Amino acid sequence: MSFPKYLGDSKMFEYDKHYRDCKQFNKPFIKAKVNPKHGNYLVNIDMMTCDYNFSSDEIKELEKFVIIEKNFNLDAYNIDEEIAWFDGVVPENVDSFCKKLFDLTQKYHS
Repeated sequence: MSFPKYLGDSKMFEYDKHYRDCKQFNKPFIKAKVNPKHGNYLVNIDMMTCDYNFSSDEIKELEKFVIIEKNFNLDAYNIDEEIAWFDGVVPENVDSFCKKLFDLTQKYHS
């Protein structure tokens, strides 16, 4: 079984288990949850489960993701070295968006 890159629309205990698994395997914790305000997704990535943070190159690439997603109704976002969130990712893009986030972290920290 491969390590899941993110967890979406899950119960709290599933998020908790995935968070612990991320810590155990030194991977970032990524979750996607529907924001009932607008029906699009709020995506969070937490680097506190691993022993690395976003590099300046990663932050630049994350900014590129934001530019692309803004064309698809991204409402707001915040990026720092340990945590980033993106509110308004449309349902048809959430899977690829979350996988790109995960792959980006592994590109710089494999």
